[in-house]
Amino acid sequence: MTPSTEEFIEMFGDINLTLGMLNKEDIVNKEDIYSHLTSVIQNTDILDDAIVQQLIYYASKDMRDNNMLREIRMLAGEVLVSLAAHDFNSVMYEVQSNFRILELPNEFVVLALAELATSYVSQSIPFMMMTLLTMQTMLRLAEDERMKGTFCIALEKFSKAIYKYVNHWRDFPYPRLDANRLSDKIFMLFRYIMEKWAPSASPMQTLSIIKAHGPTVSLLLHREDFCGYALGQVPWLLSQYKDKEIDFHVTQSLKQILTAAVLYDIGLPRSLRRSIFINLLQQICRAPEPPVKENEMEASSCFLILAHSNPGELMEFFDEQIRSNNEAIRMGILTLLRSAISAEEPRLRDHIISIERTVKIVMGDLNTKVRNSVLLLIQTMCEKSYIEAREGWPLIDYVFSQSATLNRNLEKPVKTNFHENEKEEESVRETSLEVLKTLDPLVIGMPQVLWPRILTFVVPAEYTEALEPLFSIIRILIMAEEKKKHSAKESTALVISTGAVKLPSPQQLLARLLVISMPASLGELRGAGAIGLLKILPEIIHPKLVDLWKIRLPELLQPLEGKNISTVLWETMLLQLLKESLWKIDDVAWTIQLTRDFKQQMGSYSNTSIEKKFLWKALGTTLASCQDSDFVSSQIKEFLTAPNQLGDQRQGITSILGYCAENHLDIVLKVLKTFQNQEKFFMNRCKSLFSGKKSLTKTDVMVIYGAVALHAPKKQLLSRLNQDIISQVLFLHGQCSQVLGMSVMNKDMDLQMSFTRSIAEIGIAVQDAEDQGFQFSYKEMLIGYMLDFIRGEPLDSLASPVRWKALIAIRYLSKLKPQLSLQDHLNILEENTRRLLPLPPLENLKSEGQTDKDKEHIQFLYERSMDALGKLLKTMMWDNVNAEDCQEMFNLLRMWLVSQKEWERERAFQITAKVLTNDIVAPENFKIGSLLGLLAPHSCDTLPTIRQAAASSTIGLFYIKGIHLEVERLQGLQEGLESDDVQVQIKISSKIAKIVSKFIPNEEILMFLEEMLDGLESLNPTCTKACGIWMITVLKEQGAALEDQLLEILSTIYHHMPVLRQKEESFQFMLEAISQIASFHMETVVDNLLQKPLPFDRDTKTLWKALAEKPASSGKLLQALIDKLETELEDDIARVEAISVACAMYEVISIGTSVTGLYSELFTLLLKLVSCTLGQKMPTSSWSRRRHVMQQGEQQQIPDPCRLSTATLRCLQAQAMREGLAKESDEGDNLWTLLSSPSTHHIGVCSLARSMAVWQHGVILDIMEQLLSSLTSSSENYRITGTAFFSELMKEPILWKHGNLRDVLILMDQSAWDSNATLRQMAIRGLGNTASGAPHKVKKHKQLMLESIIRGLYHLARTEVVCESLKALKKILNLLTDRDVSFYFKEIVLQTRTFFEDEQDDVRLTAIFLFEDLASLTGRRWKIFFAEEIKKSLISFLLHLWDPNPKIGVACRDVLMVCIPFLGLQELYGVLDHLLDQDLPRVRDFYRQFCVKLAKKNQEILWILHTHSFTFFTSSWEVIRSAAVKLTDAIILNLTSQYVELLDREQLITRLQALRRDPCISVQRAAEAALQTLLRRCKETSIPL
Repeated sequence: MTPSTEEFIEMFGDINLTLGMLNKEDIVNKEDIYSHLTSVIQNTDILDDAIVQQLIYYASKDMRDNNMLREIRMLAGEVLVSLAAHDFNSVMYEVQSNFRILELPNEFVVLALAELATSYVSQSIPFMMMTLLTMQTMLRLAEDERMKGTFCIALEKFSKAIYKYVNHWRDFPYPRLDANRLSDKIFMLFRYIMEKWAPSASPMQTLSIIKAHGPTVSLLLHREDFCGYALGQVPWLLSQYKDKEIDFHVTQSLKQILTAAVLYDIGLPRSLRRSIFINLLQQICRAPEPPVKENEMEASSCFLILAHSNPGELMEFFDEQIRSNNEAIRMGILTLLRSAISAEEPRLRDHIISIERTVKIVMGDLNTKVRNSVLLLIQTMCEKSYIEAREGWPLIDYVFSQSATLNRNLEKPVKTNFHENEKEEESVRETSLEVLKTLDPLVIGMPQVLWPRILTFVVPAEYTEALEPLFSIIRILIMAEEKKKHSAKESTALVISTGAVKLPSPQQLLARLLVISMPASLGELRGAGAIGLLKILPEIIHPKLVDLWKIRLPELLQPLEGKNISTVLWETMLLQLLKESLWKIDDVAWTIQLTRDFKQQMGSYSNTSIEKKFLWKALGTTLASCQDSDFVSSQIKEFLTAPNQLGDQRQGITSILGYCAENHLDIVLKVLKTFQNQEKFFMNRCKSLFSGKKSLTKTDVMVIYGAVALHAPKKQLLSRLNQDIISQVLFLHGQCSQVLGMSVMNKDMDLQMSFTRSIAEIGIAVQDAEDQGFQFSYKEMLIGYMLDFIRGEPLDSLASPVRWKALIAIRYLSKLKPQLSLQDHLNILEENTRRLLPLPPLENLKSEGQTDKDKEHIQFLYERSMDALGKLLKTMMWDNVNAEDCQEMFNLLRMWLVSQKEWERERAFQITAKVLTNDIVAPENFKIGSLLGLLAPHSCDTLPTIRQAAASSTIGLFYIKGIHLEVERLQGLQEGLESDDVQVQIKISSKIAKIVSKFIPNEEILMFLEEMLDGLESLNPTCTKACGIWMITVLKEQGAALEDQLLEILSTIYHHMPVLRQKEESFQFMLEAISQIASFHMETVVDNLLQKPLPFDRDTKTLWKALAEKPASSGKLLQALIDKLETELEDDIARVEAISVACAMYEVISIGTSVTGLYSELFTLLLKLVSCTLGQKMPTSSWSRRRHVMQQGEQQQIPDPCRLSTATLRCLQAQAMREGLAKESDEGDNLWTLLSSPSTHHIGVCSLARSMAVWQHGVILDIMEQLLSSLTSSSENYRITGTAFFSELMKEPILWKHGNLRDVLILMDQSAWDSNATLRQMAIRGLGNTASGAPHKVKKHKQLMLESIIRGLYHLARTEVVCESLKALKKILNLLTDRDVSFYFKEIVLQTRTFFEDEQDDVRLTAIFLFEDLASLTGRRWKIFFAEEIKKSLISFLLHLWDPNPKIGVACRDVLMVCIPFLGLQELYGVLDHLLDQDLPRVRDFYRQFCVKLAKKNQEILWILHTHSFTFFTSSWEVIRSAAVKLTDAIILNLTSQYVELLDREQLITRLQALRRDPCISVQRAAEAALQTLLRRCKETSIPL
């Protein structure tokens, strides 16, 4: 790829930098520099000429510099050669200029020339003559060994270049040169080296000569005149085979020479060829040590060349050498032959017979390596059609014989070295089988070699391992022949023309192929091959079978396509084929011969193989098809008297006689009876058997009877059963159970097993007879025997199969008539479960086994026993048509399903899974709800087996109800339960629950939930979680349809609450279940919970909170409670039900349930409830009757309805504040105390109203709308509540703007005249607050409002009404003019003055404020009147300057400031200003200053003050009494003499003297001072006392 401009710049900059570094003398970095330059030059297409010249100069200089390191010189030479790609002539010129005649050159110059010759052949050839001439003058000068080696390298590479030119000169771009001149020079150089250097060469130099030898001789062979000399040098080359280090190079040169000889068609002398054969064979067959791989490959290549040039002579040499017993030579020759045949050398095919004979020579060799080599060679010969019809069969026979060498099914003589050679023999067998598998029987000539002799390997047992490829070969041959039948010319005439070969008979072939077909059910290919072969051999077996097998065999093969088949089913199909075939043949003699052939094969299979078991049954089936009764009878007798010929005598004779009885029941029973009568029984069954025979035992005969019954024709069986079969079995069992004529408890396991097996088979036979009228009279007796056997088994071990077999027998017996009762069924099942399920864990049982085989056997027994128990329970349950009986039987497993021992649970669930499979039909009214609740949670149990079984059982429950689920999806989920991850288990169980929950019958949900709640109480944590998930899932799916069962469900849940509370997670699931139910039936759940007694207990409170915790249902819950409360309060009367609702609301709201959407309704209803419960007591009937343990001194607290209601309202407000719907009350926590007390309720309501968030317009307006009815309620309390609430809202302008407060105002005005003082107070407050909220309304309705408020001033019995009226007037008057109030002014003033001395601070203060405000409304009309009223009120203002309430003192100061101008006493401002000082003046001083000023201005007013002061001498406030006396003192002091004379001195003195005894010292002192002042003034004025 051409570099870009930028790359050029970068590259040339790099090279220029490198050139600069080369110019330096520093040689340290030159190695790296030249390595880098080599890479750059080789990867660059274009280099600048100047750079090339500089590089040539530096590289040549460093290459020739002897002071340089050798590595640097070599790299410099590589750079120089690389530069030739850019400027060859310059490089060649540079090198040639240092390669001069008669001068010994630098070795790297020579190496550079040699490299140029091979790298650039086309450009170098024109310079080659000059180079060779110069080199010729230099050889004599070379004395150094390294230099000689360098010249040899140059000769090697020059020869290769010239050799290439000689053979490809047409490809060169210039006219042909005289190559002979070049070869002349090469010849001269080579001859000199061979004559002068070779004889005395060192090993290193010899290696160089060897490397040059092959190229040079190859070049010289193209010249006839040099050919003789060149071949004469080959022996020298062969003589160099001494050291394996150089042998490869010798072989490589020899290969070059042989290749050139073939190229130039030069015949090697015979002696030379033989020498080459011998030397090359030695290279391949080195005995002491293996050859070097590369050398061996080169030698093999040489032999291939020789096989091309001299195949005949080579085969003669191989034949001669292979006759030696040398393993290495034989293996080498065989390998060479295999390579030559694989190379498909055409000339070698003419010597096929020679090759076959050569192979036959070593076929007797027992060496495993040689045998493997022979097999591989035969394989190659077969592949390449090197098998000849006449001589080829022994080779095929040899392959088969080797496959039978290590046949494990045969008895082998014991050899001392057998184990040592076993691996080697195994390799031979594997190789032979591989040869057979790859054998193509259709290769040219192969059919004639194989057919029909290939059939001889089918029957002998020793070829069993080879049957798979053998069947394939036979099938291919026959099928190919079938295709060729249409063309007579192409037919290979596959006929059975035996010649000297003894072929198997048709019966032998059928017997062998049928038996070998049996393993096809296990997926073994030879079994499928056998049945496939039968399909194409019907004519050979028997002509009559062609049509039958054409139909039956495809049907037989169909189940085998792509999968294994049940062994039992496959066996049945094969036996049926045999029956039909024998019936079709209908030849007694043919059948008899087949029987004999089956018998002959008895020794070919092991007793435990499925082939042997099938063979017995096939023999019995053949006898059953035989029409010769005498032959059948004789065969049965023979088997009974000499059963050892069958191998396993019991299994063999049982199978044969059983299957024979299918058509010959009478014969079999007759021969058995005769056999028993003829044989005398010994007393001791353990020692003996039948007299004089070490063969059949009595237990064997018992088993035979069972098999005969099982296979007997059903129509004949029942008539012969009791007398000829059952009675005989019981008789034999009885005899075996006796010792010296006495019955004993028999523990012989074989006897028990034989008896059990016989009884089970008889039970099956009777059941299959399907005679509904047949009553099996032995049923209860036989079941009793079986139960006795089971009871006799230990409960801590599982060493025998008695339990298993007895359970099977009971299962079949239980199906027979007469029918057992339910109690009998229950007894049988309970007995068996108690004998199996409590066994120790399987691992403990297995630990009793001594060997691995023992442990496997125990596990086998365990699995079979559990399976049998499951099938027994399944049979007894589902054969019953009564659903309740089925439930009763299933309940036997219940205690085991929830066992604390996981191994017991595992067994119970595995049995349950078998019982609840989907192939059963349950009674129509069978209920699954309870079972589902029991089983489903265990899909998350501790063991994967339990989880799988639980899931299977759960799914099975729906199938038995005829409900079809998503099978594939459920199976996938079930497989996932293998995971040990608990979260995965829970997730999968939840998915299963979602799938199946919708199919649970609605009427069974209650039973399901009861089981789930029980599970929540008792199961392990994971199963508990699964319980909860299933329960919730089912309720989600079916909750809407549970209305009819709802109360029962809730009652059930409540019943479990006390226990579930102890388990937190279970309790939460229970709460969630109630929440789920409530999501569908909120009203019903609410009604049900509200029936709980008050106060709510902890569980009830928890339930309310749980219902509220669900965001989706909390709104519905609150709405339901609101509706309920609204209904209860319709008549404004609070009953206990309403209190219950409030308590429920408290629990719901207390957990933070949002109230945003329902706040207004909640607030108004709860406020109404608080109002309606004021002062109420809880009815006795509503009080909880739960027992409560009282502590010593403790009194039972009866709940206060109002307090409960208030608590709920408080909770609501707290939540409302969190949601921004309300604000903190100005009363704080005291609000709720005020609210719940009848006396302060209205105050609390007002405070509550002030806490409303007025910015929440919509909420407040809703509350107002709903509370409007309270103003007209029949309940006085509720009217007070509503009025108090609205009274506070009246001051909010925004509510007047958006709300309908005009109607409220009218109602308020009406309530202001109510007889209830509190109601009047709140109404008046509302009217007063209207001044703040709607000033325009005040002006509009001033008359109405003023009349109502002034009316309140006359309610002297309730000062709070008066106070509220005063406050309201103050607010309203601020909005009105003097003209607006003119009509009411005098009344207001007069009424206001009456409250200046009221005991209530608030009243006094408000009255003073109001009086101050009235000053601005006097107008002209009332100015004089008001001035007079001021004079009357002045004493109060002056005295109350020192009121105990500081606010009143300030108010009096302010009102004095306002009122003084009315009296024309502006001079008093200076005195009043002292009251503004930080330090207030002393009372006495203030009054004296005031009176001094007043006396100067108006003695009349001073006298009025005096006349009004007496009233205050008896004031309840000490400070007022003291002030009154001090003021009197000041007045007396400043009265004129005229007024002093007017004093009622006697009365005054009396009063003052009385005050001298006042409890207050201050009053006493003031009185004393006043008295002295009085006396002094009287004295001054000469007034007598």
